[in-house]
Amino acid sequence: MKTGMTVTVAAVVAIFAGASAVRAQDPVKVDPAHYKVILDNPSVRVLRITYPAGSKSVMHEHPDAMVFMLSGGNMSFATPDGKTEQRESAKDSAMFTPAGTHLPSNPGKTTMDAILVEFKAAQPGTATIPASLPGRQVKVLAESPRADAMMVTLEPSFNEPAGTKHDYDQVVIALGPADVSLALDGKPAKTTWKRGDVSFIGRGVPHESKITGGKPVNVAIIAVK
Repeated sequence: MKTGMTVTVAAVVAIFAGASAVRAQDPVKVDPAHYKVILDNPSVRVLRITYPAGSKSVMHEHPDAMVFMLSGGNMSFATPDGKTEQRESAKDSAMFTPAGTHLPSNPGKTTMDAILVEFKAAQPGTATIPASLPGRQVKVLAESPRADAMMVTLEPSFNEPAGTKHDYDQVVIALGPADVSLALDGKPAKTTWKRGDVSFIGRGVPHESKITGGKPVNVAIIAVK
């Protein structure tokens, strides 16, 4: 009887361990065709998500995250409980997505392209995100306990002098070709931008940023508390 009980318990443990492994599937590992890591540090992991029309993923899991839509699209999300949700998102919109498991597919006729910012901290931070900033017009796209997503227009006068710091992390997403110089912690400046390029400005990291082309520039910023 003891031997049989031991086998049964071991089998149950194995079943639950297997189920846990399924729930914890990393999309980058199980579906690299649709998910690419473009930035990874102790604060966030940033993924580029691309779903051509008619494509389908496999069941996987994400932590709390903020998604920014580089293109509009209609996506379908199946969950382990057998339910399916249809979600239509507009270009240049953003949404907070709580931690969960799903299987996405693109039933539409156009490619869905997005940036996903996954948050790594066990708990949300406490930094205050300012409602306005010098040389910038700010439109809040989405708010959450973890971060705010903002559409930011950098005015021609925009200039953060060398040594500028913020007490929150910033994931900066370029929304098109832009004449902007961004230098982090004394390193060579990034001056060439295309739509979908991503840079990370860590909290407390000295940086310098300014418009170099004399024209307004639109970017999306995920400000992590």
